[in-house]
Amino acid sequence: MQHLTPQGQQIVDDIARRHGFSQDAVTHMLVAVLNGNGGMAQFSHPEFGGAGQWMQGGMLMLGDMFNSSLKGRVDALCYELANLLASQPGLLQSGSFQSQSQGGGSFQNQTSGGSRGQSDLFVPDPADHWWPQALGVPSATGSQNNVKYAYFANARRLAVNTGGDVWVYDTLDHQIGGFSQQQGTGGSISFGSQYGTIDLGRLPVVSRNGQPVETPLPASASDHSGQYRPAPSPAARDGANEGDIFAAIERLGDLRSKGILTDDEFNAKKAELLARL
Repeated sequence: MQHLTPQGQQIVDDIARRHGFSQDAVTHMLVAVLNGNGGMAQFSHPEFGGAGQWMQGGMLMLGDMFNSSLKGRVDALCYELANLLASQPGLLQSGSFQSQSQGGGSFQNQTSGGSRGQSDLFVPDPADHWWPQALGVPSATGSQNNVKYAYFANARRLAVNTGGDVWVYDTLDHQIGGFSQQQGTGGSISFGSQYGTIDLGRLPVVSRNGQPVETPLPASASDHSGQYRPAPSPAARDGANEGDIFAAIERLGDLRSKGILTDDEFNAKKAELLARL
């Protein structure tokens, strides 16, 4: 959650007085416009007629849809807040941005061009930079429901924060262009690359919470037919013993419990490992 600095609080107080809204309502809208990267907002506050959406260019939807006076006030507020955020160096991201509400409390946003910088409005939040600092500045970041991800194209790494655990994956030779997550709790994550849509579980895991992890099923880029196929696991290449295989199954179970693998993906890879016994 974003917290205002003393200077940010003074600015919000002034805006609230001029527009006739409470400080709480203006703060709520400020964060909504920030989450929309200054160009849109998805909000829900009783002073704004409940749930609504705003977008630069004239689009505004309020729960109180026939209240023209309220629409005008909310629109003016959003534009002033958007201009305020744009005046803060490094606060808005210059790359492409998309954000959408998917119903049932599901929310997704994705940006490219790195992460937000510091500003005079908000107290720095360590949660905004949750990935290992050694990875540097991400090429793209995003979130959906309780899952966050940061893609580092130059380092060929993908960091995923799920359930408070930070997993780092080797992206191999994938040129990742976007992410998606299946609907529902524990929905698996997939990404788009030059090889099509790929499940996250097919990437090698590099580390979990800063600790190295040996991935049971690393993936290769493609075969000569151009189709993406998994490479043989270290257990298959090196003739690993039963203990290694059972340990790999346990790690797969952990990935499933964190929502990174679906039940079907887990069962398929478990059967593949057991077949090597």
